[in-house]
Amino acid sequence: MCSRRKTLSKRQGWAAALGLLALGLLLPECAWAAKIGDVAEESSLGQQALRFLSFRDPAVRYAVAGAVLLGISCGLLGCFIVVRKMALVGDTLSHAVLPGVALGFLFSGVDASGLLDWDFDVNSIRKNPTLIFIGAVIAGFIGTFFVSYLRQTTRIKEDTALGLTLASFFAIGVCLLTMIQRLPTGNKSGIDKFMFGQAAAIGEDDIKLMAGVTILIITAVYLFYKELLVTSFDAGFARAIALPSQWIHHLLMLLVAFAVVIALQAVGVVLVSAMLITPAAAAYLLTDRMHRMLLYAVGFGVASGVLGAFVSFLRPNIPTGPCMVLGASAVFAVAFFAGPRHGVLTRWLRHRSRSKRVQRENTLKAMYQVLENRAAQPEESVSLKELAERRRETIDEVAPQTRALEQNGLATLHEEGNKILFTPSGWQVACTIVRNHRLWELYLTNAANIAPDHVHDDAEEIEHVLGDEVVRELERMLDDTTRDPHGKTIPGFAEIHKPFTPSATGPSGYGGRS
Repeated sequence: MCSRRKTLSKRQGWAAALGLLALGLLLPECAWAAKIGDVAEESSLGQQALRFLSFRDPAVRYAVAGAVLLGISCGLLGCFIVVRKMALVGDTLSHAVLPGVALGFLFSGVDASGLLDWDFDVNSIRKNPTLIFIGAVIAGFIGTFFVSYLRQTTRIKEDTALGLTLASFFAIGVCLLTMIQRLPTGNKSGIDKFMFGQAAAIGEDDIKLMAGVTILIITAVYLFYKELLVTSFDAGFARAIALPSQWIHHLLMLLVAFAVVIALQAVGVVLVSAMLITPAAAAYLLTDRMHRMLLYAVGFGVASGVLGAFVSFLRPNIPTGPCMVLGASAVFAVAFFAGPRHGVLTRWLRHRSRSKRVQRENTLKAMYQVLENRAAQPEESVSLKELAERRRETIDEVAPQTRALEQNGLATLHEEGNKILFTPSGWQVACTIVRNHRLWELYLTNAANIAPDHVHDDAEEIEHVLGDEVVRELERMLDDTTRDPHGKTIPGFAEIHKPFTPSATGPSGYGGRS
């Protein structure tokens, strides 16, 4: 009952939040300022921030709603684009739709009173989101078909075909935009906003279109998630089980075209591919599970869009689209440098920690070998001179290593600092490393038939990464695990966990007991 009540309360909370958002979007625009940066010069940054967070202005509400819808749609589809290694496809589509956008603008001036009775009025050209959407999607389809046609009928590779399509369609779109802007009503049409984006120009009709497309994308991803997943990671297996891979690919391209078109108003043709790729790329660095990647990418896309709208509201001279892209790039930079698994800084810290651990283990192994050569007991001490000779280093180089052992509770230093003794945990680590080394040498010699004088270097590397399960498997495979190929004793369980206490008479001197 409690879980049902919690689920019901969560659903009610989501419903209330969506209701408030819808109510805010439908409030009359005359009640608030009309543009996102109206009061930028009249108030401080703090007042601007409070005004943004209050969502009083319709331009702010539309910009934030558009950013959220853009983040959801581009985040979902961007993940499949990234894992399919089709990032350039998104960039090509974003540029290929520009001629369709321009033709959609021009078609808004057409008055069709009959099937063949069309009249074009320059003064009636206006921004019609539906016509722009249809024209852009058709242009995107033509661009995709052109790429496929070049791949199938010529020797041109896919990347070359994508580059040709991108350049040619974008050039056509720029020419059409220039022609439209020279018309009497061209400067008032707002078509120039599609090049670099202007979230403040998003209106209620744009939000309705973006919401419809976003719902369509969410529904398609939910219904065809398994098919998209299989075809994205193993196209050969998808064909083997008779999945319609080509149709699924075309469906994905159709959805990408939809997402690109609704993103044009916010970030523009030039930067729309960044919103499609960057959040998904950041999510790709943080997880190896597709469902988590989808959630991360949506979250990053929404956060980047809202952050871009917020920054551009504080400073009206800064365009919203580039701010959104910079926000997404900042998220990617954080994932790139500080990601828990693949981050550059994280890997460096992990490598540094591993190097220090290996150095400590090598020092402990050298202490063990010194005592072994003297036939001494674990309670006895090792002088720094002995350790340096064994490590083939100077005493000054060995001294920091012994201090690191003491700091990690693996050894204790004599008061004079020239002798070192094992602690119980240090003795166990030393015995474990020596056992791993000699057991691996024995395995390579007996199972792999490698000469005994050729196994040392490999064992030096593997001794630090062998786990208990692998060790037990090696012991089961080998008949005699008491001595290595060189005749030295391999420490067993009893030796590793041998109880001992440091000598009561103090540390031993060089070469024997005190």
